[in-house]
Amino acid sequence: MKFKDLHVSVFGAVMGIAGLGLALRAAAPLFPGVVRAPAYVSEPVVLLGVLALAILLVCYAIKIFRFPGEVKQDLTNPATLGFCAAMPVGVTLVAGGLAPYLPVLSSILWWIGCLGLAALQVWGAVRCLDGMVPLDKLNAGWLILVVGGIVVPGGGFGVGEAEAARFFFGASACGAVLLLPVLLARAALAGPLPQALRPTWFILLVPPSLIYAHGLAFYPRAPFLESLYFAALLACAGLAFYARRFWRWPFGPAWWAFTFPLDALAYAATRYAQDHPAELWRGVAAVTLAL
Repeated sequence: MKFKDLHVSVFGAVMGIAGLGLALRAAAPLFPGVVRAPAYVSEPVVLLGVLALAILLVCYAIKIFRFPGEVKQDLTNPATLGFCAAMPVGVTLVAGGLAPYLPVLSSILWWIGCLGLAALQVWGAVRCLDGMVPLDKLNAGWLILVVGGIVVPGGGFGVGEAEAARFFFGASACGAVLLLPVLLARAALAGPLPQALRPTWFILLVPPSLIYAHGLAFYPRAPFLESLYFAALLACAGLAFYARRFWRWPFGPAWWAFTFPLDALAYAATRYAQDHPAELWRGVAAVTLAL
């Protein structure tokens, strides 16, 4: 791929890989006979996420200097603007992965990612208020932008920034309430997405999964949040049926949209199985991790 064609959405790879590493790390106590210790399974995946971030940051920096016009297009095209948030969100996930080893660097990275996400959220809001985002250009990638703050507690807990993480989580959780109905209206009224973008519908798994999992961490006396986990499981079944012929869809960066949403669901399933120690829920957690 040429640097000119390197779209910022490719940072979804960082989200998918680092998110898998963090989900495996969280699942280690749940499956002691399989995931013997985090160092054997989760940490190599976390390392792959770190390497992916480092390589892609260098490549995208080259694009910024050589093709600034293309970078501007990434930030102004309403069909692709939402995916720009994959970069700062991926940085926060990598920060969480590095937290046990490099706490100072991890804290710096986490704050850079959070502040970058906040800046993009403000930019996206301005574009919407200016009428620059028509309904038919909306896609599930906008969830990364508007709802990305529900992801950052995964790294925030690791770097000791729980209160700041609660701020970003709360703001983005409110954004989910506003955006999800709009996306469903877009699906019903504006026609199907192009086949190349159809994997992005899996991003719909992220809000219920992480609002449940991280929400209970902040508000342990809100067990009604468990209903969101059930909704995520049902949504996963529907999306799996929707994508039953996914191999016919054109392969491209949007396929990374399969990965982090399933990571988020696996993390939520692990959290639920830990709170409800029954073989059924442990089995569900195992299936989601396998997916």
